[in-house]
Amino acid sequence: FGPWASPFNHGHNYVLWVTASGPIDSSHGMVVNIKEIDDVVRERVVSLFNQKSINDEVESMRGVAPSVENLLLRFAHDLQGLPGGVSLDSLKLEETPLLYGEWSSNGMVTLTRTYEFAASHRLHVPSMSHDENMGLFGKCNNPRGHGHNYLLEVTVSGTPDPVTGMICDLGALDLVVETEVVGRYDHKNLSEDIPEFQGVNATSEVVVAEIFKRLDGKLPARLERTRLYETARNMFEVVREQV
Repeated sequence: FGPWASPFNHGHNYVLWVTASGPIDSSHGMVVNIKEIDDVVRERVVSLFNQKSINDEVESMRGVAPSVENLLLRFAHDLQGLPGGVSLDSLKLEETPLLYGEWSSNGMVTLTRTYEFAASHRLHVPSMSHDENMGLFGKCNNPRGHGHNYLLEVTVSGTPDPVTGMICDLGALDLVVETEVVGRYDHKNLSEDIPEFQGVNATSEVVVAEIFKRLDGKLPARLERTRLYETARNMFEVVREQV
């Protein structure tokens, strides 16, 4: 498990998102006063964990591996009974910009790892005319292709290990993603160099679906989602329940 197993403590600037739901109160037009939610989160979570050594100074975590997954389960327990009668729907805890976990009210806990690769492609449909391709794809139909610095999120689910507190070994997860996707696609022309995209219009929709297919059943945990950021404005995803 790499540096996380170091005998020396290491810190993170955690970010926690809390999602709650309920009917809109007609008297003020809100589901709940956000300040009330903020106060509860600060009292039940932030005040207990902020600037603390979780292993040593947080009583509820003594003897419990302080993984993202276990922290989410702890926070989900402690944030039940929110003010205003709203329901706690989900939590998202970011440990680093490249690693975050999520808890949902159905009990599912997921872990998401982010990867990066640079690749080019051309959006082109051979059966369409030049004008039709240009009208549909514009500059993306450039015969020389165009490139992106893709960000890939891979989300897996499972039951945290009672010893490590983790859904899976991140090193094992990284190895599969590197072998099946990143190492194969990085600095390649997807439309020309990658066999699975030969004769296919390699849109990001097609690419993210292929990534899900390549990873499914090969990861050390259940694959739930692949999410591909083509640009800061364009994101594409495949979710298991939709496959």
